[in-house]
Amino acid sequence: MSSTLEADVIDPPHGPRPPLGRILDLEEVDTDLYIGHSYNDAALRIYGGQAVGQALIAAGRTVEPERRAHSMHGHFIHPGNPQAAVLYHVERVRDGGSFTTRSIRATQGGVTIFLLTASFQRPERGFSHQARETAAPAPEEVRAFEDSVDPEYLDGAEWLPQLRANIAVDFRFPEEYPRLANSRGESRPPRQRAWIRTTERLAEDPLVQAAGFAYTSDLFLLSSALPPHAVTIDEPGMQLASLDHSVWLHEDFRSDEWHLYEQEGLWTGGGRGLARGHLYDRNGILVASTMQEGLLRLRK
Repeated sequence: MSSTLEADVIDPPHGPRPPLGRILDLEEVDTDLYIGHSYNDAALRIYGGQAVGQALIAAGRTVEPERRAHSMHGHFIHPGNPQAAVLYHVERVRDGGSFTTRSIRATQGGVTIFLLTASFQRPERGFSHQARETAAPAPEEVRAFEDSVDPEYLDGAEWLPQLRANIAVDFRFPEEYPRLANSRGESRPPRQRAWIRTTERLAEDPLVQAAGFAYTSDLFLLSSALPPHAVTIDEPGMQLASLDHSVWLHEDFRSDEWHLYEQEGLWTGGGRGLARGHLYDRNGILVASTMQEGLLRLRK
């Protein structure tokens, strides 16, 4: 299972994007047992964000609706097969006065492919501040990626139609995507940002909206550690896969509306990389944060 499906898909036919609403609509097959599907025959492996989103849905279905998901911490164990169903086993770890904790194990053929711990909290008031601020042109002022780059680059950018066909996320870059500079052999600071949203309108249910961001949160994140090294994930011999992924939700928001996702590759070493992300609404309010460690290995 990989966080950045740019490397995990095959050439798909041109067609509709993955049906995210269906992907997040799990079937309850027994008490605390749910089944999910990918609805995507083009991918080689299950997109990591899909596993996070579906696991959160499974956990949330066992929690009182008024309690909101505020954190989730996952570990990717084995690659998932998108042609097979995934079983999500939920363990009710704790039901406290303020917090609810669930442990979720995703399996295929009896093999664990993903583990998630999710925490939910009843609404309450408390201290409020944010240390980071940001600003960017509104998404309506930012051109679609295909309209902002050299057509000659697009002719050879096999990753783009693959990504658009296999991941249900819209994105627009307010600055040059560092991958472009890296493809020219140029180094860049380990920072990138994009306006993101799900490709379809999701249900009003706050759990579904939270799972929508859990799904989108995986996109591009680990690749933010590559720009200083002037390589892209297309580099021959490059191995990139997420090992663990964490999401903190600071308040309710709609993942099907535009939010600015700022990402920073904090560290690389020992064949691994560590990246963090911050998600802002149009007013610059920090609504979510992420962290991810993954395999970053170049073998020639």
